[in-house]
Amino acid sequence: MAKAQAALDVGARARHSPAMLIYKIFRAPEWAELQTAGETLGAPVDRADGYVHISTATQVAETAAKHFADEADLVLLALDSIALEQDLKWEVSRGGAKFPHLYRALRMDDVLWHRPLPLGNDGHEFPKDMS
Repeated sequence: MAKAQAALDVGARARHSPAMLIYKIFRAPEWAELQTAGETLGAPVDRADGYVHISTATQVAETAAKHFADEADLVLLALDSIALEQDLKWEVSRGGAKFPHLYRALRMDDVLWHRPLPLGNDGHEFPKDMS
C-alpha cells in the first residue's frame, strides 16, 4: 500500500508546480477582523474590486511602498499558492506583471504565518526569510 501511495504522490507532484508563498498586507484592524471572524473579504479596495489582492515575494515590497507608504501597524500574511489555486487567478496588473487575486474570502486557516511589517526609516522592513 505504501508503494501505491508513493506512486500517487509522485504523479500528483508532477502535475503541479512547486508551492510558492504569496503575501497579503493588512492594516491592524483588517487583521483583527480576520482573526475574530475567521474569514474576510479583505481591505476596502479588495471588497470594491471583488477579489483579495495578493503579491508574490518579488512584488510585495513595491505593493507596500505604493499602497501603504507611510503606514505603520501593518501585518504581513504568508499564504500557500497551491492550497489556494482553485480560487486564485493570476491577472495582469501593475507594470504588466501577473498578480495573484483570490476570488473568495480569505480564511484564517489559509494563513501559514503572520509577522509584523514595521515601518523603518527607508520603508517597510520585510522578514529576511521570505521566498
